[in-house]
Amino acid sequence: MAKNAYFTVIAYDIIDDSRRRKVVDALLDVGGIRVNYSVFECLLPKARLIKLQKEILDIVDQKEDRIIFYRLCELCIDNVEYYGNSGQYTLTEGQQTGIYI
Repeated sequence: MAKNAYFTVIAYDIIDDSRRRKVVDALLDVGGIRVNYSVFECLLPKARLIKLQKEILDIVDQKEDRIIFYRLCELCIDNVEYYGNSGQYTLTEGQQTGIYI
């Protein structure tokens, strides 16, 4: 994992299509990888993660929507297991590499 970067899993339940699209765009813009319909993984420096959180919180309606940021430690990341047809990828800071289906 990149030094001073946070591996973060971001999950959301956003009712409005327009708000949901803006959140997805924000996550893709920072190199997030969609691992499920409403779940992304990101590897970001602390300052960029804080900026992303603010950007997303400015988009969502906290009375209707839910967004959750899970920051994982290195030990936790080493214990993540992927199964199924999600493809293979390598998450690097701020960008995605490899093959993702």
